[in-house]
Amino acid sequence: MTDSRRIVIAGTGSGAGKTTVTIGLMAALKRKGHIVQGFKCGPDYIDPTYHTAVTGRASRNLDSFMLEHEIVKEIFVRGSEGADISIIEGVMGMYDGKEATSDKGSTAEISILTGSPVLLVVNCQSMARSAAAIVKGFQLLNPQASIVGVIANKVGSEGHYKIVKAAIEQECGIPVVGYLKRENELEIPERHLGLVPSVERGELTPLFEKLADLIAETVDLEQIWDLAKAEPLQAKPTLFAPRKASADVTIAVAKDPAFHFYYPENLELLEAYGAKLAFFSPLAGEGVPEDAAGLYIGGGFPEEFAAELSQNEAVKQSIRSAIIKGLPTLAECGGYMFLTEAIVTTEGDSYPMVGLIPGKVTMQKKLAALGYREVRGKAGNFLLGTEEQAKGHEFHYSTYASDQELPAAYETKGLRGTKPEGYAQDNLVAGYTHLHFGSNPELVERWLKRCAEVSARA
Repeated sequence: MTDSRRIVIAGTGSGAGKTTVTIGLMAALKRKGHIVQGFKCGPDYIDPTYHTAVTGRASRNLDSFMLEHEIVKEIFVRGSEGADISIIEGVMGMYDGKEATSDKGSTAEISILTGSPVLLVVNCQSMARSAAAIVKGFQLLNPQASIVGVIANKVGSEGHYKIVKAAIEQECGIPVVGYLKRENELEIPERHLGLVPSVERGELTPLFEKLADLIAETVDLEQIWDLAKAEPLQAKPTLFAPRKASADVTIAVAKDPAFHFYYPENLELLEAYGAKLAFFSPLAGEGVPEDAAGLYIGGGFPEEFAAELSQNEAVKQSIRSAIIKGLPTLAECGGYMFLTEAIVTTEGDSYPMVGLIPGKVTMQKKLAALGYREVRGKAGNFLLGTEEQAKGHEFHYSTYASDQELPAAYETKGLRGTKPEGYAQDNLVAGYTHLHFGSNPELVERWLKRCAEVSARA
């Protein structure tokens, strides 16, 4: 059997340097001619955008809160096909997840589920032998998570690195495979929503190249290549088990820098259930394709392009007409914002949007919501019934307000309790929550059947 290679890049905490190491390692290995597949622990979709730009392969989320464990493994195995090595970027600190008393939803849990060796990135600033105590603690907390090596980040000099390396290797019995100097630290721009379009335009490519140079200079790539060797992972097809297509319909999917975020599995599940996907760009002036039987407007950054989107009356009219005509539609986060009456920027400028959902959204400089959501449908939601549940994630800087009492799409449960969320009317379901269809594939089947029914009546 051929060798399988995969490695988790975990950190001692947020800011330890995981993203720097992950991107640099991906870029350095790709430069050596390897096919690299990226993954991200948790629901974040900004880091996967980096991975995709660096590796040329769609990065995927491995989320053990939103998805059953077997499905996490299935996504990993499917995503890794054809790759020489898979690199999984962790989230927060290695053991940080949904709760303080277990590893649920953590990087450690993903490493155990996928049987992946872990490379621990340690911020060694202002310490010497104490770095060994930190690594030892991470080894002992859950020995099932196999830490096979360490990268020392933010060291003051090569001499400082040698002290840290000697201490860790003696006390922890694992190699320290390299370091990054504090003085060489490259600033990855703060990860915010508006960054993704600049990644896609290639503006961060020089930064990725510099990160590859840094990693190649002071990190032993060959040793990491060896440490990444692991038993091939088996996963039985669950989400993507062969099935009879539930409907032969076309779903129009808005996709451009303004509407960018879709979990890859959401689109692949639509196809697995028989849908054809027709991508169109509202930003480029494209309306809903004529043969569309359903419409999906995902998350993204409409606020970054509010002026352009507001000026394109033909696109707004095309979307308005399609939804009024009854096209079964799901609009998530950025898509939801686009369907309201207006987006108001942080400068106070108001830009008219599609206008189907009464009310407007106002951008804030600080996060308005962030976190996992357990979602139930409200009455009138054609995708999720009141007894149906799915899981998702909310992450946005805007708030929605209307002076009318409107029918909500969901009841969402998060850390701060339960609240009504979004808007549902006829064949439109819209809200801030990004659903992962893998948490309830029946909603895909229900959506496509509704599309087929509407098409048959047309």
